Amino acid sequence: MVNIQLPDATLVKEYVAGNEDALATLIKRHQSKIYGFIYSKIADKDITNDVFQDTFIKVIKTLKSNSYNEEGKFLPWVMRISHNLVVDHFRKNKKMPLYRETEEFSIFSIMSDDAMNIENKIIADQVEIDLKKLIEELPIDQKEVLVMRMYQDMSFKEISESTGVSINTALGRMRYALMNLRKVIDKHQIILTN
Repeated sequence: MVNIQLPDATLVKEYVAGNEDALATLIKRHQSKIYGFIYSKIADKDITNDVFQDTFIKVIKTLKSNSYNEEGKFLPWVMRISHNLVVDHFRKNKKMPLYRETEEFSIFSIMSDDAMNIENKIIADQVEIDLKKLIEELPIDQKEVLVMRMYQDMSFKEISESTGVSINTALGRMRYALMNLRKVIDKHQIILTN
């Protein structure tokens, strides 16, 4: 068995060179953190297991094809892969986790009100459709941060680690994304004043 103390970068090199045990060591070293991250977003053990396995299938394919170039940053790279697979899962299933309650998104508390009358429900549905369209039109960097923050409840520290940008850059992207989203919310002031 491979020495458990070897750094990730060395284990990656050993695995690429043909030492299968090196990958087992890497998985054992990081599995609880990666599994925990996936489970925190999906909250379903079976799906989490699937995404976890898919993550390492992708890791193996990338390493075997010699296209891995994240020297010394194995864990953040694997976390990014697992995060992208979580996003893919929600996209495929056409459902996102519940919106986080924040000042910016207090509009969604109106949408979840069971006592909402039909007219308001129709308007709320339209706003949600418009917002989803607008989110799709956001620049990719803004959309990525917004989706991680609002749909996946990630902290700006997690977003920073996952995307490889500083916390300030992530905050800036979120600010611009929200400015763009406010444009569509302003078109539907009727919801906010009812």
